[in-house]
Amino acid sequence: MLLLFLEGGTSEKVTIDGGVIPPHGGSGDLHVAFKVDADSLAAWEHHLGELGITIESTVKWMLGGTSLYFRDLDGHLIELITPGCWPVY
Repeated sequence: MLLLFLEGGTSEKVTIDGGVIPPHGGSGDLHVAFKVDADSLAAWEHHLGELGITIESTVKWMLGGTSLYFRDLDGHLIELITPGCWPVY
């Protein structure tokens, strides 16, 4: 799925009932998401912790899905996302 954002429209954090979506942009620091199974999310979180990677935010979506956000070495926002975040996923 390709998501397009208004330039500057995601430069501030967004707080929703399920958590905080960290700021990200379309130039400079970028955002990319990878689909993961819900039952593997805890293992991913553990693995990232073992590598010394800090989880910046966890969002519990209203439809039941979860997103984990962290940064790569260049500061880009990486998201691991489970099903149940949007009506189409």
